[in-house]
Amino acid sequence: MKKQRPVNLDLTTISMPATAKASILHRVTGVAMFFALTFVIWAWAESLSSPEGFEFVKSLLTGFVAKFIAWGTLTVLSYHFIAGVRHLIQDLGPWKELDSANATAKAGFVLWVIVAVLAGVWLWS
Repeated sequence: MKKQRPVNLDLTTISMPATAKASILHRVTGVAMFFALTFVIWAWAESLSSPEGFEFVKSLLTGFVAKFIAWGTLTVLSYHFIAGVRHLIQDLGPWKELDSANATAKAGFVLWVIVAVLAGVWLWS
């Protein structure tokens, strides 16, 4: 028996609420943090191995690419932290209603952009 149900394969026509975008971005930043940790762990290990290793990592981190990777790592970490705190507060009870959940998701995005800009200013100044 063939079911006659609508199938929407065009993902651009689907509009998600802010809460869905916040949840998906929280998961994506968690995965990105996992991969960013490879760079961070390598840099820590190399810098602690010897004085020459420390100087090598120090010189490497002055380049644009390394600063961009560090900025990306900080922005991913900051969003994941902001969204994680929001989810923890929701687990305690408040902000579960649709209006307050959407408002806090949007506030989280705004706070994240501010933190990302501040991290960029701090890294490149």
